[in-house]
Amino acid sequence: MNFKELKQQYNESLKSMDTEEHLDLWFYRPLGFAWAVLFSKLGIKPNAVTIASIFLGVAGGILLYFGAQPYIWLNYLGIFLIIWANTYDSADGQLARLTKQYSQIGRILDGVSGDFWAFAIYFALVFRELHFGDAALGDFFSHHNWIIWTLAIAAGVSHALQCAVADYYRQFHLYFLKGEGGSELDSTAQIDEQIEELKENKNIFKRITMFFYRNYTANQERLTPAMQQLRRELKSRFGDNVAPQQFRDDFRALSLPLMKYTNILTFNTRTIAMFISVIIRIPWLYFVFELVVLNSLLVYLIRRHENICKKLTKDLKAGKYDNK
Repeated sequence: MNFKELKQQYNESLKSMDTEEHLDLWFYRPLGFAWAVLFSKLGIKPNAVTIASIFLGVAGGILLYFGAQPYIWLNYLGIFLIIWANTYDSADGQLARLTKQYSQIGRILDGVSGDFWAFAIYFALVFRELHFGDAALGDFFSHHNWIIWTLAIAAGVSHALQCAVADYYRQFHLYFLKGEGGSELDSTAQIDEQIEELKENKNIFKRITMFFYRNYTANQERLTPAMQQLRRELKSRFGDNVAPQQFRDDFRALSLPLMKYTNILTFNTRTIAMFISVIIRIPWLYFVFELVVLNSLLVYLIRRHENICKKLTKDLKAGKYDNK
C-alpha cells in the first residue's frame, strides 16, 4: 500500500474534520489508526479493542491512588496507561469505520468504557485524599471526608452530563454533515421500538444494555428541548427524507463554531487538568475544575445550541426551506 492509499484510509477512519480536536489529530488519531491497521490484520474486532481499553483505563485510574513516596512513580505509570487506553478508544472507532463493523452495542460499549475509567479515577483520587492528604490542604479531607465525597460525586454527575451533551451535539452535527450513515444519532422513540423487538430475545445482556442506553438518550433529550422541537419539525415536514441541502448548510455554519466546546467537554482537556492536579499533588483541584470551569462551559454550550435550534425551527415554520 502506497502513501496516498494509506492517507486515504486514515482520512476515512476519521469522523469528520468538523468534529476532530487538534490534539486528537496530532496524537491520538494517528496512533489509533496504527492500532486499527494492526488489529484489522490480526482479525481483532472493534468491541474487543473497546474492552481492552476498559482494562487499561481502570488500571491507570487505580494507580493514581498512590500519593506518597516511594510510590509516586506509579502515578506516571497510571497516566501512561490512561493515555494508552485512549489510543485504543480512538482505535476501536477507526477500526469500525475501516472495516465497516458498526453496531449499536459497539457504540454503547464505547460510551460506557469512559465511565469505567471515570469510576476508577474518581475513587482513586478520593481515597488518595483520605489516606495521603495533599500538598495544599494536608490532612484536611481525612478529618472532613464528607467534603471530598461531596466534591467527587457532584463532579462525577457533572462529568456524565457534560460528556452526554457534548456527544449528542456532535452526533447531531454529523447527521446533517454526513447523513444518517455518518452519525450515531438516536432517539428514545427508535430505542423503544428496538426494545419492543427484544422482548422475546433471550439475550439478557443486550436487553439490559438497551435499557440503560434508553435512559442515557432520554437524559440527552431532556437537556435539549429546543433541539427536540427542531427534530419534530423536520420530521413533520420532510418525514424520513434528508433535510434540504440549504438547511444542512445553514445548520453546519451555525453549529461548527460550537464543536470546539464539545471537544473541551469530552476527554483531552479534562484529563490534562486531572494529570496536572495529580502531578502537583492537589487532586481535589480536578473536581473543582469540572464543577466550575466545565459546568460553566456546559451551560454556555446548551444556551448557544438551543438558540440555534430555535432560530432554525422558526425558519422552517416560516417556509424558508420549502421546495429547496
